[in-house]
Amino acid sequence: MTTPKGIVGVFDRAAETYDDVGVPWFRPIASGLVEELAVRLGERVLDVGCGRGALLAPLASAVGLTGRVLGIDLAPRMVNRTAEDFLDLPQVEVRIADAAAPGLPVSSFDVVASSLVLFFLPDPAAAIRSWTDLLVSGGRMGVTTFGPQDERWREIDAVFTPYLPKEMLDARTSGSRGPFASDEGVEGPLREGGLIEVRTAHRVVEAVFRDAEHLVEFSWSHGQRAMWEAVPRREHPALRQRMVELARGFGNESGRFSFTQPVRHTLGAAA
Repeated sequence: MTTPKGIVGVFDRAAETYDDVGVPWFRPIASGLVEELAVRLGERVLDVGCGRGALLAPLASAVGLTGRVLGIDLAPRMVNRTAEDFLDLPQVEVRIADAAAPGLPVSSFDVVASSLVLFFLPDPAAAIRSWTDLLVSGGRMGVTTFGPQDERWREIDAVFTPYLPKEMLDARTSGSRGPFASDEGVEGPLREGGLIEVRTAHRVVEAVFRDAEHLVEFSWSHGQRAMWEAVPRREHPALRQRMVELARGFGNESGRFSFTQPVRHTLGAAA
């Protein structure tokens, strides 16, 4: 089973601003995963769904010049821009490949890492099985997903709800229900994929916005863009206004506000 073309297109269209609108978000989340995986000098690491390289930078530092980091993504613009960013790091390679079925040699990596990707895939357990095959015996895997959503962020997301098709209402990314709503739910696919010593580490990140308009800009720059694209264009101005009015209620005198977000780093080892 492959990654749906629709979500690939969303990220391709977001590539120009992805992780580049001044919000500390993907990088601190990714750094936490690298720390939990305890990546070492000289190791070979696969970054599944590398996006704009939030994981690639700390991974490259961890493995050093004697290691290797391969980042794969199915969005061509993401891959092109990210490859350009890492031209000066010879241990990093970025290429187009499907997260759901990477098509790489078995037993060719010491570590497989994937941050905020698993919930986009149509069959997470099958994806994990394919990633497990890529690990050497004793290799490690780590995936990051969201914990419970900040209630204020949930209020913002609810503005989109009347416009969203059924397939976008499963809430897998928000961590509010379904298989990604608990540690056990996320750990299940890793165990099904043949991993042992499965555990979950918890961290909290903070997304800081200078004002309400900054939140709108951020919402277009990542996966939430899919929600905007599900709304008829004629409705965009009114929806934007509702979003801004809500967000202004969260700000201080300068308009600045932040959302906190628990994240799960779920880890396991190959037998």
